[in-house]
Amino acid sequence: MSVPQGTVPWLFDLGRWIGRVPYAWQFRIRVHGRDRVPLSGGVVVVANHSSMADGPILFGVLPRRVTFLIKQEMFKGAAGYLLAKIGQIPVKRGEADRTALTSALSVLKAGGVIGIFPEGTRGEGDVASAQNGAAWLAKTSAAMVLPIACRGTYQAKGWRPEVDVLIGEPFHLPEGKGRAALGVATEQVRDRLATLVAELDGLRMSEGRR
Repeated sequence: MSVPQGTVPWLFDLGRWIGRVPYAWQFRIRVHGRDRVPLSGGVVVVANHSSMADGPILFGVLPRRVTFLIKQEMFKGAAGYLLAKIGQIPVKRGEADRTALTSALSVLKAGGVIGIFPEGTRGEGDVASAQNGAAWLAKTSAAMVLPIACRGTYQAKGWRPEVDVLIGEPFHLPEGKGRAALGVATEQVRDRLATLVAELDGLRMSEGRR
């Protein structure tokens, strides 16, 4: 399956609808470059992270089902049950969570899409650093990497603030094994994503938005 075991497909698609429609009542969302999303094959989506809203927005606006790696603390009670049923994977932060990585790898090898926030935590979303997980998954599965920048959710205020999602060009990471090669690949992921975020910042500033 291109989604984790235990996923309920109709709930997955209902979750995507919730991310797409009700969030459009809260934010004015503009998506740039939607045609750059590969429509088949394994893909690792990497995105900057500055708000709890980023995940649901991307979950809804992307044209494919995306399984995100989400911090384990979110998988409690009814909300945690639903997250699992809509195909999301719990991950322990601050360590190499083999269970989460193995589940994500299975999705990619089945031709699915995995979403990761490589910064590892929320912040200003400038991608000053990145963890190794996204690069490891992409290299191990030979999946493409798809960078996505999201701006407008950080400390958003007012009625329906404007949110922009800029989808970059997909790319393959260089071949090579070992810790040094993984470090190079991680830096490439970080650089591509940070560059895309800067491009989106420039676009928003040119239109008088920040």
